[in-house]
Amino acid sequence: MSAIRPDARAFDQLRPISFTPDVAPHAKGSVLVSFGNTRVICAATVEEDVPRWMKAQRTPGGWVTAEYSMLPYSTLDRKQRDISRGKLDGRSSEIQRLIGRALRAVVDLDKLGTRTLWVDCDVLQADGGTRTASITGGCVALAIALNRLMAEGKLRDFPLKQLVAAVSTGIFQGQAVLDLNYPEDKEAAVDFNVVMTEKLEFVEVQGSGEESVFSGDQLSSMLDLAKKGIGEIFSLQKAAILEADRKDGPLLADLSSLLR
Repeated sequence: MSAIRPDARAFDQLRPISFTPDVAPHAKGSVLVSFGNTRVICAATVEEDVPRWMKAQRTPGGWVTAEYSMLPYSTLDRKQRDISRGKLDGRSSEIQRLIGRALRAVVDLDKLGTRTLWVDCDVLQADGGTRTASITGGCVALAIALNRLMAEGKLRDFPLKQLVAAVSTGIFQGQAVLDLNYPEDKEAAVDFNVVMTEKLEFVEVQGSGEESVFSGDQLSSMLDLAKKGIGEIFSLQKAAILEADRKDGPLLADLSSLLR
């Protein structure tokens, strides 16, 4: 018997997903991404320099990194800002490292030149899946920024090799389900976050039993759901990138390669 989901979705159904480009005017590329009631602003900015460790090690190319934060009003109870505690909490640190790894997996850093792309992900409203929404929206913001760098003549070759996206899966009421909202995430026996490229190759899989265990069959079911959901997300990402690009002028040939 299938689980009855709190929002009455089918077990393999994503929440409504939307992308609103150019919400941060001073960023090179930005998007407001919504997975149901989870909303995250992802903004990509460019620094014409590289980290000190790259200079010290004489590492060629550029760098892509991320920062993640949940705004105080993003949850039902006010979340204290990290700066007020004097340090980044462990969860935020782990998530922003995940976002950075996911984005670097699809970027040719040598083609960036000697510059750093920062992708800031700020959670406006949290209803489960903030890290997966941040990766998915961060990729859109990054693609928009890179396209504008190309248009400005600052890049010779388009560095983004393919898109990357992420989604959560889990075992809820004995059923493998896709894209958990907060009530499902809170009650799930198993919780997974899956990051994949456009070629449906895995970048990272994070998962554990929440005081529970799971079988190989359940693991396969969750990964199959993730592949299905991420496959649907890519078309939405591309549409958002194109929407931003149309505002800037004719579509660049390098960006069109993402749409094949």
